[in-house]
Amino acid sequence: MRCVIARYPFDLSKSGVLASMKGVKPELITGESVTIGRRRYPVKQVGHVITGQDRRDFTGAEVTRAMTRLGFTCHAAPEAAPPSAPTALQTASALLGGTGSVEG
Repeated sequence: MRCVIARYPFDLSKSGVLASMKGVKPELITGESVTIGRRRYPVKQVGHVITGQDRRDFTGAEVTRAMTRLGFTCHAAPEAAPPSAPTALQTASALLGGTGSVEG
């Protein structure tokens, strides 16, 4: 399949992407990701490996679009963890006027 990433055309195939990513250790996922084989990789890492381009030269959306067209499963950025609720001790302390803070 022919696709354009960072204004450069590439001929990509599903088997070619699988071969390129074989043996590559996934980096920590902080944004969009793609499942290749049994592993999830950040889209920027995949784009770098399959194109050889600097990660600053392309967007995650370009790689996500190409991977989706090839049949890989893409995932949105993970949501931030909700703020932790105050413990019972913190709540009681705050209600009694102690120095414990409910805001955490």
